[in-house]
Amino acid sequence: MAPRATKSKSAEGKAHFKPALFTFMRELAKNNNRDWFLANKERFESDVQRPLLSFIIDVKPHLEKISKHIVADARPTGGSMFRIYRDTRFAKDKTPYKTAAAAQFRHDAGKDVHAPGYYLHLEPGSVFFGGGIWRPDPASAGKIRDAIVARESQWRKIVKDKNFPKLSSGHAGESLKRPPAGFDPEHPFIEDIKRKDFIIGGETSEKEACSPEFLDRFVAFCKAGAPWMDFMATAVGHEF
Repeated sequence: MAPRATKSKSAEGKAHFKPALFTFMRELAKNNNRDWFLANKERFESDVQRPLLSFIIDVKPHLEKISKHIVADARPTGGSMFRIYRDTRFAKDKTPYKTAAAAQFRHDAGKDVHAPGYYLHLEPGSVFFGGGIWRPDPASAGKIRDAIVARESQWRKIVKDKNFPKLSSGHAGESLKRPPAGFDPEHPFIEDIKRKDFIIGGETSEKEACSPEFLDRFVAFCKAGAPWMDFMATAVGHEF
Protein backbone atom coordinates (compact mmCIF):
# COMPACT_ATOMS: atom_id res chain seq x y z
CA MET A 1 0.00 0.00 0.00
CA ALA A 2 1.10 3.56 -0.63
CA PRO A 3 1.87 5.75 2.40
CA ARG A 4 -1.27 7.10 4.06
CA ALA A 5 -1.63 10.84 3.77
CA THR A 6 -2.41 13.23 6.58
CA LYS A 7 -5.55 15.33 6.37
CA SER A 8 -5.15 18.49 4.30
CA LYS A 9 -7.21 21.00 2.36
CA SER A 10 -6.96 18.91 -0.81
CA ALA A 11 -8.22 15.83 1.07
CA GLU A 12 -11.40 17.78 1.83
CA GLY A 13 -11.86 18.71 -1.83
CA LYS A 14 -12.90 16.91 -4.95
CA ALA A 15 -12.35 13.37 -6.07
CA HIS A 16 -10.54 13.76 -9.38
CA PHE A 17 -11.39 10.30 -10.69
CA LYS A 18 -14.67 8.41 -10.85
CA PRO A 19 -15.50 4.74 -11.48
CA ALA A 20 -16.42 5.80 -15.04
CA LEU A 21 -12.70 6.01 -15.84
CA PHE A 22 -12.19 2.34 -15.06
CA THR A 23 -15.46 1.38 -16.77
CA PHE A 24 -14.27 3.09 -19.95
CA MET A 25 -10.91 1.31 -19.81
CA ARG A 26 -12.55 -2.09 -19.28
CA GLU A 27 -14.79 -1.53 -22.28
CA LEU A 28 -11.87 -0.27 -24.37
CA ALA A 29 -9.92 -3.45 -23.57
CA LYS A 30 -12.80 -5.46 -25.04
CA ASN A 31 -13.30 -3.13 -28.03
CA ASN A 32 -9.80 -1.98 -28.87
CA ASN A 33 -10.46 -0.65 -32.35
CA ARG A 34 -10.75 2.74 -34.03
CA ASP A 35 -14.48 2.61 -34.75
CA TRP A 36 -15.41 1.93 -31.12
CA PHE A 37 -13.01 4.57 -29.80
CA LEU A 38 -14.26 7.27 -32.15
CA ALA A 39 -17.86 6.45 -31.20
CA ASN A 40 -16.90 6.81 -27.52
CA LYS A 41 -14.35 9.62 -27.78
CA GLU A 42 -16.53 12.04 -25.80
CA ARG A 43 -16.56 9.53 -22.95
CA PHE A 44 -12.78 9.31 -23.11
CA GLU A 45 -12.47 13.07 -22.92
CA SER A 46 -14.99 13.51 -20.08
CA ASP A 47 -14.19 10.40 -18.00
CA VAL A 48 -10.44 9.99 -18.56
CA GLN A 49 -8.66 12.92 -20.18
CA ARG A 50 -10.17 15.91 -18.37
CA PRO A 51 -10.01 14.31 -14.89
CA LEU A 52 -6.36 13.37 -15.38
CA LEU A 53 -5.46 16.85 -16.63
CA SER A 54 -7.27 18.32 -13.62
CA PHE A 55 -5.23 16.05 -11.32
CA ILE A 56 -2.01 17.23 -13.00
CA ILE A 57 -2.98 20.87 -12.45
CA ASP A 58 -3.82 20.31 -8.78
CA VAL A 59 -0.77 18.20 -7.95
CA LYS A 60 1.67 20.70 -9.50
CA PRO A 61 2.10 23.01 -6.46
CA HIS A 62 2.61 19.99 -4.18
CA LEU A 63 5.35 18.54 -6.37
CA GLU A 64 7.05 21.93 -6.62
CA LYS A 65 7.42 21.87 -2.83
CA ILE A 66 9.20 18.50 -3.07
CA SER A 67 11.51 19.55 -5.91
CA LYS A 68 11.56 22.59 -8.16
CA HIS A 69 12.86 20.31 -10.90
CA ILE A 70 9.84 17.97 -11.09
CA VAL A 71 7.48 19.05 -13.88
CA ALA A 72 3.68 18.74 -13.86
CA ASP A 73 2.56 19.80 -17.34
CA ALA A 74 -1.20 19.81 -18.00
CA ARG A 75 -1.04 20.18 -21.77
CA PRO A 76 -3.24 17.52 -23.43
CA THR A 77 -0.43 16.71 -25.88
CA GLY A 78 3.26 16.72 -25.05
CA GLY A 79 2.76 17.19 -21.31
CA SER A 80 2.72 14.88 -18.30
CA MET A 81 -0.23 12.79 -19.50
CA PHE A 82 0.66 9.79 -21.63
CA ARG A 83 -1.01 9.50 -25.02
CA ILE A 84 -3.84 6.97 -25.32
CA TYR A 85 -2.48 5.90 -28.70
CA ARG A 86 -0.06 2.97 -28.82
CA ASP A 87 3.06 2.97 -30.99
CA THR A 88 2.44 -0.17 -33.02
CA ARG A 89 5.20 0.26 -35.62
CA PHE A 90 7.42 -2.49 -34.21
CA ALA A 91 4.91 -4.29 -31.97
CA LYS A 92 3.32 -7.67 -32.57
CA ASP A 93 0.21 -6.39 -30.79
CA LYS A 94 -1.44 -4.01 -33.26
CA THR A 95 -4.31 -2.86 -31.04
CA PRO A 96 -4.28 0.93 -31.39
CA TYR A 97 -5.08 2.10 -27.85
CA LYS A 98 -3.58 1.78 -24.39
CA THR A 99 -5.96 0.41 -21.76
CA ALA A 100 -4.56 2.50 -18.90
CA ALA A 101 -4.49 6.20 -18.12
CA ALA A 102 -1.09 7.37 -16.93
CA ALA A 103 1.04 10.42 -16.22
CA GLN A 104 4.73 10.97 -15.58
CA PHE A 105 6.09 13.92 -13.64
CA ARG A 106 9.65 13.91 -14.85
CA HIS A 107 12.77 15.86 -13.99
CA ASP A 108 13.13 19.02 -16.08
CA ALA A 109 16.51 17.78 -17.34
CA GLY A 110 14.91 14.73 -18.95
CA LYS A 111 13.23 14.47 -22.32
CA ASP A 112 11.58 11.05 -22.13
CA VAL A 113 10.35 8.26 -19.84
CA HIS A 114 13.94 7.27 -19.04
CA ALA A 115 14.50 10.43 -16.99
CA PRO A 116 14.07 10.56 -13.20
CA GLY A 117 10.43 11.11 -12.34
CA TYR A 118 7.27 10.15 -10.54
CA TYR A 119 4.57 8.09 -12.23
CA LEU A 120 0.83 7.52 -11.82
CA HIS A 121 -0.91 4.50 -13.40
CA LEU A 122 -4.68 4.02 -13.54
CA GLU A 123 -5.80 0.70 -15.00
CA PRO A 124 -8.62 -1.66 -14.02
CA GLY A 125 -7.16 -3.93 -11.36
CA SER A 126 -3.79 -2.14 -11.42
CA VAL A 127 -3.51 1.27 -9.78
CA PHE A 128 -0.07 2.28 -8.59
CA PHE A 129 2.42 5.07 -7.97
CA GLY A 130 6.03 4.95 -9.12
CA GLY A 131 9.26 6.87 -8.81
CA GLY A 132 12.83 6.66 -10.05
CA ILE A 133 14.37 5.90 -13.45
CA TRP A 134 12.85 3.29 -15.74
CA ARG A 135 15.31 1.44 -17.99
CA PRO A 136 18.17 3.99 -17.97
CA ASP A 137 20.71 3.89 -20.80
CA PRO A 138 23.89 1.87 -20.05
CA ALA A 139 25.94 4.94 -19.13
CA SER A 140 23.29 6.21 -16.67
CA ALA A 141 22.78 2.73 -15.19
CA GLY A 142 26.54 2.52 -14.64
CA LYS A 143 26.54 5.86 -12.83
CA ILE A 144 23.74 4.73 -10.52
CA ARG A 145 25.52 1.46 -9.73
CA ASP A 146 28.78 3.30 -9.07
CA ALA A 147 26.92 5.70 -6.77
CA ILE A 148 25.47 2.81 -4.75
CA VAL A 149 29.01 1.55 -4.15
CA ALA A 150 30.58 4.96 -3.54
CA ARG A 151 27.78 6.22 -1.27
CA GLU A 152 26.92 2.94 0.41
CA SER A 153 26.03 4.50 3.77
CA GLN A 154 23.57 6.93 2.13
CA TRP A 155 22.03 4.11 0.11
CA ARG A 156 21.69 1.97 3.24
CA LYS A 157 19.89 4.80 5.03
CA ILE A 158 17.40 5.07 2.14
CA VAL A 159 16.56 1.39 1.66
CA LYS A 160 16.69 0.46 5.35
CA ASP A 161 14.30 3.23 6.39
CA LYS A 162 11.24 1.81 8.16
CA ASN A 163 8.91 3.35 5.57
CA PHE A 164 10.79 1.98 2.56
CA PRO A 165 8.75 -1.26 2.28
CA LYS A 166 5.67 0.91 1.64
CA LEU A 167 7.50 2.45 -1.32
CA SER A 168 8.63 -0.84 -2.83
CA SER A 169 5.55 -3.00 -2.42
CA GLY A 170 5.48 -3.86 -6.09
CA HIS A 171 6.31 -2.85 -9.65
CA ALA A 172 10.01 -2.63 -8.83
CA GLY A 173 11.06 -3.46 -12.39
CA GLU A 174 13.50 -5.99 -13.80
CA SER A 175 17.02 -7.05 -12.83
CA LEU A 176 20.04 -8.66 -14.43
CA LYS A 177 20.49 -12.38 -13.84
CA ARG A 178 24.16 -11.87 -12.99
CA PRO A 179 26.10 -9.01 -11.37
CA PRO A 180 27.31 -6.48 -13.95
CA ALA A 181 30.99 -6.63 -14.87
CA GLY A 182 33.30 -4.94 -12.39
CA PHE A 183 31.03 -5.23 -9.35
CA ASP A 184 31.65 -7.46 -6.35
CA PRO A 185 29.10 -10.33 -6.35
CA GLU A 186 29.32 -10.27 -2.54
CA HIS A 187 28.50 -6.59 -2.20
CA PRO A 188 25.75 -6.12 0.45
CA PHE A 189 23.58 -4.31 -2.10
CA ILE A 190 24.34 -6.45 -5.12
CA GLU A 191 20.63 -7.04 -5.76
CA ASP A 192 20.15 -3.30 -6.09
CA ILE A 193 23.23 -3.03 -8.30
CA LYS A 194 21.75 -5.70 -10.59
CA ARG A 195 18.63 -3.67 -11.26
CA LYS A 196 17.71 -2.71 -14.82
CA ASP A 197 14.95 -0.42 -13.57
CA PHE A 198 15.80 1.79 -10.60
CA ILE A 199 12.25 2.37 -9.50
CA ILE A 200 9.98 2.12 -6.48
CA GLY A 201 6.25 1.49 -6.60
CA GLY A 202 3.32 1.71 -4.22
CA GLU A 203 0.05 -0.05 -5.02
CA THR A 204 -3.42 1.21 -4.23
CA SER A 205 -6.98 0.43 -5.38
CA GLU A 206 -9.65 1.69 -7.76
CA LYS A 207 -11.76 2.66 -4.76
CA GLU A 208 -8.97 4.79 -3.29
CA ALA A 209 -8.26 6.31 -6.72
CA CYS A 210 -11.84 7.59 -6.75
CA SER A 211 -11.68 9.06 -3.24
CA PRO A 212 -11.12 12.75 -2.34
CA GLU A 213 -7.96 11.68 -0.48
CA PHE A 214 -6.25 10.23 -3.55
CA LEU A 215 -4.22 13.31 -4.47
CA ASP A 216 -2.93 13.49 -0.89
CA ARG A 217 -1.97 9.82 -1.00
CA PHE A 218 0.00 10.38 -4.19
CA VAL A 219 1.73 13.43 -2.68
CA ALA A 220 2.56 11.44 0.46
CA PHE A 221 4.17 8.77 -1.73
CA CYS A 222 6.20 11.40 -3.59
CA LYS A 223 7.40 12.98 -0.33
CA ALA A 224 8.39 9.63 1.14
CA GLY A 225 10.19 8.70 -2.08
CA ALA A 226 12.14 11.97 -2.29
CA PRO A 227 15.41 10.53 -0.84
CA TRP A 228 15.32 7.78 -3.51
CA MET A 229 14.60 10.33 -6.23
CA ASP A 230 17.35 12.63 -4.95
CA PHE A 231 19.85 9.79 -5.05
CA MET A 232 18.86 8.80 -8.61
CA ALA A 233 18.92 12.34 -9.97
CA THR A 234 22.25 13.15 -8.32
CA ALA A 235 23.80 9.92 -9.55
CA VAL A 236 23.12 10.83 -13.18
CA GLY A 237 24.26 14.43 -12.73
CA HIS A 238 21.08 16.38 -11.99
CA GLU A 239 20.03 18.51 -9.03
CA PHE A 240 16.91 17.48 -7.11
